[in-house]
Amino acid sequence: MILVLDFGGQYSQLIARRVRECRVFSEMIPYDTPVEEIRRRNPEGIILSGGPNSVYGEGAPRVEDDLFDLDVPMLGICYGMQHMALSLGGEVGAVQIREYGRSDLLVKDHEGLFAGTPDGQKAWTSHGDAVLAAPEGFTVTAETPSVPIIAFEEPERGRFGVQFHPEVRHTEYGMEILKNFLFEACGCKPDWTPVNIITDAVERIRAQVGERKVICGLSGGVDSSTAAMLVHRAIGDNLTCVFVDHGLLRQNEAEQVIEAFGENSEVPLIHVDSKGRFLDKLAGVTDPEAKRKIIGEEFIRTFEEEARGIEDATFLVQGTLYSDVIESGTRDAAKIKSHHNVGGLPEVMDLDLVEPLRNLFKDEVRVVAAELGMPERLVWRQPFPGPGLAIRVIGDVTAERLEILRRADAVLQEEIRAAGLYRDLWQSFAVLPAIHSVGVMGDARTYAYPVVIRAVTSDDAMTADWARLPYDLLEKISNRIINEVPGVNRVALDITSKPPGTIEWE
Repeated sequence: MILVLDFGGQYSQLIARRVRECRVFSEMIPYDTPVEEIRRRNPEGIILSGGPNSVYGEGAPRVEDDLFDLDVPMLGICYGMQHMALSLGGEVGAVQIREYGRSDLLVKDHEGLFAGTPDGQKAWTSHGDAVLAAPEGFTVTAETPSVPIIAFEEPERGRFGVQFHPEVRHTEYGMEILKNFLFEACGCKPDWTPVNIITDAVERIRAQVGERKVICGLSGGVDSSTAAMLVHRAIGDNLTCVFVDHGLLRQNEAEQVIEAFGENSEVPLIHVDSKGRFLDKLAGVTDPEAKRKIIGEEFIRTFEEEARGIEDATFLVQGTLYSDVIESGTRDAAKIKSHHNVGGLPEVMDLDLVEPLRNLFKDEVRVVAAELGMPERLVWRQPFPGPGLAIRVIGDVTAERLEILRRADAVLQEEIRAAGLYRDLWQSFAVLPAIHSVGVMGDARTYAYPVVIRAVTSDDAMTADWARLPYDLLEKISNRIINEVPGVNRVALDITSKPPGTIEWE
């Protein structure tokens, strides 16, 4: 295991992800985790992430002094390198020319991190401070035209630092640098596979739950379905799945979930029709954070009510992913939006949570799902938010507006699949803004809703780019929505990447 100490950098979660792509398990933990706790977890290596602070700033995050006394290889990235340098007797200060973006690296030593890479290479930098003097015993291994110490090493003690970001794709040889640290410095083996994930998850679930009863909040998506399969493998019939139809699903989705789990699965399923309950709670609510918290609250209360009919049910399974946790805000990362199963949970619950996927990204979950033998249609279903269409109907959520959006979205999905693009897209969906626009249909003036098409490509939902859909496909989608969906007279295309936008509108 590799531990990533998080100093609040925007790329911290990517470090953990890139390590996993090398088939080595990694976990991100707060920078001030006690050294005794780190020692107890016995990592093969430690990575100190970047961060927005200056090491000399007031309240700058610092690790415990004896962290660097551990006999564990360490890699400092950006702020992590500066922190390492300062803690070990080096000097850090502001540079005359700040580096933001792609920089030209000149490698001076190919014995350690840069083994197998060329003298000249491109790297992604983002810093105003830099190491001005390396600690005693360290060798400077790379430089840029404006920063003489862009990387240093003390391989005898397993100490390495880089003032650039090897975890981002813009760094040409970033993965090679990470692999040199993982496999050569730390001695890791690339043996973390879906089987390992399943085995470890099953053991953790059994240890947490024991012989007690568990209910699972099943949405029918790959996340909750994979979580359900893992828990069922761990505890068998002590699991009961509860499918809450909150009336915010896409067209025919509730029927598909009931068919998949109610008729073709050994997992017990309870179907709860709560359409009216959720719509009543959402009436007149326009703030997206308020919507998410209301939906999260109602989910939990509904589960608690169902759990009372299941003797000894004390746990709730959720398909929470690592990206959900990050976006909802960790202690050192800013909150972007609350996810109904993380930041949207009520403070007081009668059920303890079981979240076997909490440390996984979406593509990792899909690998696990395939390994568990789930149908391909379910494995590759595009992500769908827990609050459902409530956050794609902008503003007030009503039955009428939900129906308009359902029908428009169904046309979009049908055409995306027919064009053979469904698997190529991370997500594709329709959004219904809280406005009307003027149009003309049948020689008469109309004043109806516009529909916005959103389609993005992504690896993990942490960043995303808008999909370049063919013009003829867009034209066909637009014509069909306007002709087939009453109440719509205009179709627009969202061409915003993430960042600065988010994938969902709310």
